[in-house]
Amino acid sequence: MKKLISAILMAAIFFAPAVFAQKKTEEIKIKTSAQCGMCKNRIEAAMAYEKGVVKSELDLETKELKVVYKTAKTSPDKIRKVINSLGYDADDTQADETAYSNLPPCCKKPEDPDHIAH
Repeated sequence: MKKLISAILMAAIFFAPAVFAQKKTEEIKIKTSAQCGMCKNRIEAAMAYEKGVVKSELDLETKELKVVYKTAKTSPDKIRKVINSLGYDADDTQADETAYSNLPPCCKKPEDPDHIAH
């Protein structure tokens, strides 16, 4: 019986790193076209529901979205596509035109004639 318990403990110690490696997370920073607090709330709320995203925070001053995500569940490209689908640019990828046109005026880019600054 002691040998069985020892064997189980040794197996657990040997395989534990492989189990934890599967839960690997990474952090990325994505430059967005967000403009205001409404943009921040909209993007962070969408990220909260995105599969594989552990944490996200948008810094409005730099317009950078910091995302911690599980590498086995999602990817930077998938995260950028979600941001695009909300109407925002994400790094070099462009916002979905229909979603962008439906954003409130304060959320549009400053060069857009519909933009209203706060």
